[in-house]
Amino acid sequence: MRIQFVIGILIILLATCSIQEAAPADSGLEGQVFLGPVCPLVTPGQECPDQPYQAMLTVNSSDGRTITRVQTDQQGRFRLALQPGQYVLHPESTNAMPYTGDQAFTVAAGRFTQLFVTYDSGIR
Repeated sequence: MRIQFVIGILIILLATCSIQEAAPADSGLEGQVFLGPVCPLVTPGQECPDQPYQAMLTVNSSDGRTITRVQTDQQGRFRLALQPGQYVLHPESTNAMPYTGDQAFTVAAGRFTQLFVTYDSGIR
């Protein structure tokens, strides 16, 4: 009975391990997320820049498998190590707004790809 318990635990541990190779520390994705517009009424001469936005981002392989997720900081910044290759960034949204679409990107060996994401606030 005890050996079955140990085998069961080992199976669970192995099942939760990723088959992805460990990402090198010298390549990946970094960037910042913004939200805009943020002003309900913009008049000529008045500035209303997009604001940093904290969001959850999912990185998928080009064939749709989830690779990792990252929560941006309060300034919307993120950085994560990834193997060189082709990916799709899926910015998550809990409601219809704010919204932004997926972005395909490529990670080259030895460098971090820069990506900026802008959510549409829906304010018009």
